[in-house]
Amino acid sequence: MMESLKTTDSEVYDLIRKELERLEYSIILIASENYVNGAILEVQGSILTNKYAEGYPDRRYYGGCQFLDGIERLAIERACTLFGAEHANVQSHSGSSANMAVMYALLNVGDKVLGMSLAHGGHLTHGASANYSGRFYKPVFYTVSKESERIDYDEVREIALKERPRMIIAGASAYSRILDFERFRTIADEAGAYLFVDMAHIAGAVATGLHPSPIPYAHIVSTTTHKTLRGPRGGLILCKKEFAKAIDQAVFPGTQGGPLMHVVAAKAVALKNAMAPEFRAYQEQIIKNARHLASCLASKGYRIVSGGTDNHLFLVDLSDKRITGMGAERALELSGIMVNKNLIPFDTRGPNTASGIRIGTPAITTRGMKEEAMGTVADMIDTVLKDPENEGVHRTMLERVKGLCKGFPFYPSVLSQ
Repeated sequence: MMESLKTTDSEVYDLIRKELERLEYSIILIASENYVNGAILEVQGSILTNKYAEGYPDRRYYGGCQFLDGIERLAIERACTLFGAEHANVQSHSGSSANMAVMYALLNVGDKVLGMSLAHGGHLTHGASANYSGRFYKPVFYTVSKESERIDYDEVREIALKERPRMIIAGASAYSRILDFERFRTIADEAGAYLFVDMAHIAGAVATGLHPSPIPYAHIVSTTTHKTLRGPRGGLILCKKEFAKAIDQAVFPGTQGGPLMHVVAAKAVALKNAMAPEFRAYQEQIIKNARHLASCLASKGYRIVSGGTDNHLFLVDLSDKRITGMGAERALELSGIMVNKNLIPFDTRGPNTASGIRIGTPAITTRGMKEEAMGTVADMIDTVLKDPENEGVHRTMLERVKGLCKGFPFYPSVLSQ
């Protein structure tokens, strides 16, 4: 029973090993990805994966949960302390399932929801037609201004007063500017709507005071626990006491069965990590790195959507570079640099081709890279995108990337095993 993975299933072991090497020797610029530390890896691979714990502390549907109750209470207490929330549900398997639970708790099928358009930086779960949120509810959308490529709150208000949605969603997956939660709440109150904030991407900055908190303004807030929080892949819901019962019932039994207790425990560890002083320094460096990398690319002739960034990510417009977002993603991946293709506001291409790429700095900042390295990364990106089909460029860049990564090792002890 205690045989190693290498002995038990060499095929899976070999693939994990290859993925480990990819992580160690690639420049990860995907804004929603990060590296977790050894403690979180340890917890997620622990015996906690064995236990069913349907329900909540002191209200389980299975016996033998006393120690798991203690773990979940720790995660709840830490989430409330870190974000200043009245109540937390830590069981959601992902950000998407957290969002589903919020809608399940507050809405009826067919209710109108106002969210940010996916094509302008919103998220799939904010009303996109391919998602449950666009199928079960009636979505309407706000966009960014064509001139500034920022949210026009007057337009949001105009749409809200015309459409009278039951819920307004604030939050994005590809928006690089500060979100005005107070303004959103004013609009929601005027329209008679709930304000739901999905802060998945900016949670680390919110936790450290580097982005205004939605907690004082939103009825309910959701987040992922990975991305800038640097924890396990999972979801989290924060709300006021008046919504606690509805949210808990929406998660279980409404949209999920038993929680993943090994992940809940890892969330508790990540939330404790986020309370440390060095975590704020890390978040500050993420933003410094994003701004410097955007500036370096701009100096090389790349247009940055909205002119820059206030957070951990930004969009690069490639529409004048004779390469699509998809083409750039592929060429950079062949060179050891990981980004994702992304629609830019008012894009004329479809989402599977796109005219832009999204770049984020959480993962490379975790590795210890700072502004000097951002200049090097910008040079690498520019070199590849100037000659994206050149296999010689790809081979040369792979070695350059590996050399840079060796200077910022993250899992070297694992690689040596």
